[in-house]
Amino acid sequence: MSLAILVDKRKEFEAKQDKLHTVFKEAGSDIDFSKVTVLEGDDKAKVEAVQKMNRELDALGKEIAGLVELENISKADTARENALEALGGVSIPVLPSQLKAEPKSFGEMFTESKAFTDYHGGNVGPVAELDIPLKAVFSTTAGWAPETIRTGLMVPFATRSIKVVDIIPSGVTNQAAIVYMEETTFTNTAAEVDEAGAKPEAALALTERSVTVRKIAVWIPVTSEQLEDVVGIQSYLNNRLTFMLRQRLDQALLTGTGVAPILMGLLNVVGHQTFVLAGDQYDAVYQAIKQVRVTGLADADNVVMHPNDWQQLRLARTDTGLYILGNPSEPGPERIWGLPVLQTVCETENTVLVGDFANYCQLYTKKGVEVQISDSHDTYFIYNKLAVRAEIRVAFPIYRPAAFCTVTGF
Repeated sequence: MSLAILVDKRKEFEAKQDKLHTVFKEAGSDIDFSKVTVLEGDDKAKVEAVQKMNRELDALGKEIAGLVELENISKADTARENALEALGGVSIPVLPSQLKAEPKSFGEMFTESKAFTDYHGGNVGPVAELDIPLKAVFSTTAGWAPETIRTGLMVPFATRSIKVVDIIPSGVTNQAAIVYMEETTFTNTAAEVDEAGAKPEAALALTERSVTVRKIAVWIPVTSEQLEDVVGIQSYLNNRLTFMLRQRLDQALLTGTGVAPILMGLLNVVGHQTFVLAGDQYDAVYQAIKQVRVTGLADADNVVMHPNDWQQLRLARTDTGLYILGNPSEPGPERIWGLPVLQTVCETENTVLVGDFANYCQLYTKKGVEVQISDSHDTYFIYNKLAVRAEIRVAFPIYRPAAFCTVTGF
């Protein structure tokens, strides 16, 4: 794939954003489409034109995302070829027995782990490390005694879903901190010079940055009888302990204070941009996108907002009663200015976050989920109780805070 195609598509995307912004600017804060001059026809025709432009931005945004993914795959393939050439071009055959089988669930890995098998052998189980990707999706359930006449139905407890983790690139590390170099000085003095004239001197400087790996943990008490019900404990662990860890992580990625041992979240990182709403909400989101592009020199790829704030935009109408983002009978993409809208109650209400999540932040996992079982807690030994503990260790470097912008007063 030619990089020029991706660049052209991004330029086309920005041009369409600019045109749509002009429409809303002319319509004003009261969204009076009779004031719009860049579109022809009556109010209904103009609203239909806006909806069509929004659909085009939606399709173009998805196309750009696909091109970016292909570009990354191409880069990874080139890196592998270069590594192979460095080894003398010798390829290592993969035997059928070396191919990976279907990945096991968390519960299956736990019941087959040394921690669990040693416990049934009469010993307190040692630590068992299970590599569980954080992006795996788990539903909710709870433990139960051996099933008798019950159905297999379990109604989950109403709790916040996990969303932010899924838009942030992930990586792995075996270090206690993520250390990287940031280019903090870039002075480009390149210029035309006369024959034999003095050449301008440029300046570059790098600064080492470090983000500490932090731990998120949780534990539950359980009876020895409960552990004997292997099917039940698999379901329990699959659906609650890992979910609790990921749910806390999902919150911290946005609102973490950065005060040890808490992760630093995107809303609190020093250097992120802010924009105070002073007029139309649509315009304010666009201004944040522009600030990410102009000041942060990045391309925003997601808009994060509270569901109550999205409701205000989705239900907005013209002065003649037409829904701007499409009639209720239409599915309508959850997008604004061509960018996908992520609705989550993790986001502070009346605050909208716009940013380039794909390029300027990353979630590193020191290890997957570590689980340990013990009866040494309090009086658990004499009451046949056990403590099951799960924890993860992660780091969240935000490489360029200016690539993120919050709109306040929304």
